[in-house]
Order: sequence, then C-alpha cells, then structure tokens
Amino acid sequence: MKFGVLVFPGSNCDRDTYNVIAELAHQPVTFLWHDSENLENCDAIVVPGGFAYGDYLRTGAIARFSPVMQSVQKFAADGGLVLGICNGFQILCESGLLPGALMRNQGLKYICKQVHLRTETTHTPFTQRLTKGQVVKIPIGHMEGNYFCDEATLAALEGEDRIAFRYATSAGEITTEANPNGSIGNIAGVLNEGRNVLGMMPHPDRSSEALLGSSDGLAIFESMVTALAAR
Repeated sequence: MKFGVLVFPGSNCDRDTYNVIAELAHQPVTFLWHDSENLENCDAIVVPGGFAYGDYLRTGAIARFSPVMQSVQKFAADGGLVLGICNGFQILCESGLLPGALMRNQGLKYICKQVHLRTETTHTPFTQRLTKGQVVKIPIGHMEGNYFCDEATLAALEGEDRIAFRYATSAGEITTEANPNGSIGNIAGVLNEGRNVLGMMPHPDRSSEALLGSSDGLAIFESMVTALAAR
C-alpha cells in the first residue's frame, strides 16, 4: 500500500505527516504537489495542516481549485481513503467532500494546546484501532477551527454515526469548558456519507510519538493501514 501527502504553498505539516507514515507506521509514502493531477497510484491520501496559499482569501478556499484536489475528489468518490488534518479539514469542507464549514474560533484567537477527544465511533477506516468512548490526547493549532453546520446536517451526522471525535474532558465528559473553539456539538472530526473521508482539526501527526507528549494519534494512521490491508 502507498500513502500520498499533499503539498500546497503554505503547507507546514506535510513533513511531519510524511515522517509518521514512513518512520512510525512503516508504510511507503510520497509527496504529491498541488499543481499535479497525478496521485501516483496511492491507496490513501492525507491533506495535511498548514496555511495553504496563505489562507489569504478564506481557509481552504483557494486550495480547493488546485489540480490535485480535482483528482482527490474523484479518488474519494471511488472509495479511496482521504484524511484531512486541520487546514486539510478546511480544504475538504471547501471542496464539498465533507459537510459544514470551519469558522473563526469563538474567542477570535489562535489556539495551540493539547486537548482531549472522545472517540464517538469505531466503524470507520480511521478509528477501528480505537474503542468507542476512548479518550485520546491530541493537540490543536488553529484560528478557524469552529465547526458549524445547519440543523439538518447535524441531525444527519448524529443519526448516521458520522461524528468521529468530540472535544471532551480527560474523563470523557462533553462540556462547554472542554470545547476550545466553540464548535457545534463539541465536534472535532466528521466523516462523509461513504465513511472513507475524515476531517479533523486536532493533529494526529503531532501526537504519534511519546516524545511529543502523546502517541495517541498514531492509532489513526495504524487504523488506515489495517483498513487498506483488509481490502
């Protein structure tokens, strides 16, 4: 199996993500440049964090028009695994691959800190190595991480078990205090209808080694490896 990590002008977590896949998950991985439509026969795509095109217009709004994203949209439509992290989540929402939008944090400040997430579902290629209700510690680093969607979309996400993670206390309680950015329903990550696309604001790439303060994020990459191996 082979992973592809997208690189946009302004990406700043592409090498972190590459390192996790190559050195910790021990899988073949390649960088995929934004202006190429060639996904190089990759079996999974990761859209990393950063500030694609400087976020000058709106987070992810310019990146969605990159040639590589046209190929990613087709790849996802055909059932390919796509993981969007932070800015990658924003890009996937702008591209229509995930519902909802990411707005300015409720406090209108950039937030960079460790947070706790409660695993809401394990019926995905991204969370099958976790257990339902398991609390993981994964850091955030964003200014526009406030997830929003309309009532109908929220009802669909909840009814179809498509909320992957919620911000929680270390004990797994869903509270206002545990919500760092004001996201509706404490949502930290959502899935598409096909369950093959996940977007999440927290950074599993920054929490895959104990040296970084937590290795909980590695389970997400290992879940993807397990899912690909089973295909």
